[in-house]
Amino acid sequence: MRLLVLPFLSLLIAHSAYAWGAPHHAITRAAVEVLPAWQKELLAEEAIRLSDNYCLIPDNVFTDKGNAKFAQMDSAPGEVYLKILHLPTQQPEYFEVIRYFMERAVRSLREGKVGDAARYMGTMCHQIEDYGSPSHTVPGDNMFTLLQQFLPPSAAMQDQLMHGPVENGDFVVGIAEYRPVCLGSTVNEASWRLMHRIHEVILNARSTTIPIMQALYAEDESSVVTHQLRAAVVDAQVVADALYTILCLGAERTEEAERMVKIGKFVPLEAASLYYPQSEFFSAPHWGHPRSGVILADGKTAMPLKLRLESGEQEFENGISGGMGKTLTFLLPRDVYRRFTVRAGLHPELGAKGRVEFTISGDGKPLTSVILNGSDPARLIECELPNVSRLQLSLTSRGIDAKSAYAIWADPALWK
Repeated sequence: MRLLVLPFLSLLIAHSAYAWGAPHHAITRAAVEVLPAWQKELLAEEAIRLSDNYCLIPDNVFTDKGNAKFAQMDSAPGEVYLKILHLPTQQPEYFEVIRYFMERAVRSLREGKVGDAARYMGTMCHQIEDYGSPSHTVPGDNMFTLLQQFLPPSAAMQDQLMHGPVENGDFVVGIAEYRPVCLGSTVNEASWRLMHRIHEVILNARSTTIPIMQALYAEDESSVVTHQLRAAVVDAQVVADALYTILCLGAERTEEAERMVKIGKFVPLEAASLYYPQSEFFSAPHWGHPRSGVILADGKTAMPLKLRLESGEQEFENGISGGMGKTLTFLLPRDVYRRFTVRAGLHPELGAKGRVEFTISGDGKPLTSVILNGSDPARLIECELPNVSRLQLSLTSRGIDAKSAYAIWADPALWK
């Protein structure tokens, strides 16, 4: 990966007013560079403008009034600066924003308005890049005035607002080996899949924020850039997927997307801002929150997800261990997925004495349910999704010993 670094002071002062600042250009440019030749030819000179100008449209709505309309929404008339293009809130809200701008970009391409499409794409680039910026990782604290109470600054940084220093710099982002993927054959499908890719961007960026702050305190320029690039590279990969998908949809050259999507690692709506607040914790079978990919013995020791099948015991990577009395809700795109399948059961050892009712609902209406004992083999459950926008999974203890209700949703999947 090529890297160009200016003196350390530039990390503290360059572009301090903007999220990512100059790196917006570097991230967008890296994404454009890995697009196939036919897409670059379709964009023509707009490809350069996309990385040099359009990716900053949401930041420049008051100074670049000619392009400001490409960062505004019909649902928010008169609102020039859309905060949701810079800071994520809750899934339903930012999913609609992603879907809106993707639809506008695709429609513009199909109407032959490549310049308009590129501007809408620039707005989407900015949203993805801001959501994946290390300075936008702590909900409600993107100046880090609260975080600095837990992570006290050095004397030199004592009076600095940390937003700019955490994300700014002048470096080159390279993802030359990355091959972007088409996220769907319709805007509804693609925007929903993109939302979940953006969740990966956000969580990755969160892992870089504290290391960057510690490196800034230590005046360790090399470490600052190393951790910034960990965020910027993943940002660029997801931006590349978004651009590639929009251009495929706009040119009506979509690839056959997967007919089945595994959702065991997707973030449910109850995990507000991509983490579980304490209000969503359960008390049985232990004190804790749902886990993806593992089940916790006594809430402390991670063990593989395992179920008893007719053919014998089997471990699962795609799955969720849940608790009693708490619902998991997954946002679904309209008119895309028709069927849901999952294997429901209790862990053979931990849940041997348990008895649990597994309930699947759509938009609050029960679709199907089954009661299983710990000694029963897991049950494959299938149900249709009649125009459902929220899929809900609920667990209820139906036995004497709720502490043995180690329930597992294994291989949850949506089907077209």
